[in-house]
Amino acid sequence: MTDSPRPRYRGLTTRDLALIALFAALLAALSIVPGIPVGPAPVTLQTLGVVLAPSILGAKRGTLAILTFLVLAIAGLPILSGGQSGLAGLAGSTGGFLISWIFVALFIGLLTDRMLPRYRLVPGLAVNIAGGLVVCYLIGVPWMAVVAETGVLGALKIMLVFVPGDIAKIVVATMIASGVHRAYPVPPAGNRVP
Repeated sequence: MTDSPRPRYRGLTTRDLALIALFAALLAALSIVPGIPVGPAPVTLQTLGVVLAPSILGAKRGTLAILTFLVLAIAGLPILSGGQSGLAGLAGSTGGFLISWIFVALFIGLLTDRMLPRYRLVPGLAVNIAGGLVVCYLIGVPWMAVVAETGVLGALKIMLVFVPGDIAKIVVATMIASGVHRAYPVPPAGNRVP
């Protein structure tokens, strides 16, 4: 007996577009909350939204939500931390972390898609820590090292202050995602194709 192939989905539905817009707006709201300045990067709630979007929406919608947020910020909306906007927000020492969000969303979203329809807390937490911390720092720290001229070890030392808070936000995002998937399983993105 062979397993039946997984159903395939293409395109985006109106529901998908609404979810993308909702999570882009959520990320903007989390970014507007004043950050606590610590060295070259403030402590913000952004990590919570960046991990939450793909944990709930999956790879396609989660990544599109992050991209929507970044495009709006580049277009001039003051939705980056500290009310920044435009390319100047990306050119600073934290710009690498903003760029990394795209890859974080893809990583978390693709692995979350493989877990569904049964999202489990412990594997979800492992995926979210790997994406929200490891992938994010692999891109953001070297960028910071170059822009802030601290060297990679200097940038890593700066970022050690942020690790406990980032882990706490990732745990909260994972718990929220687990609760959402249990109470209201979000259907796959797009229309099912034969």
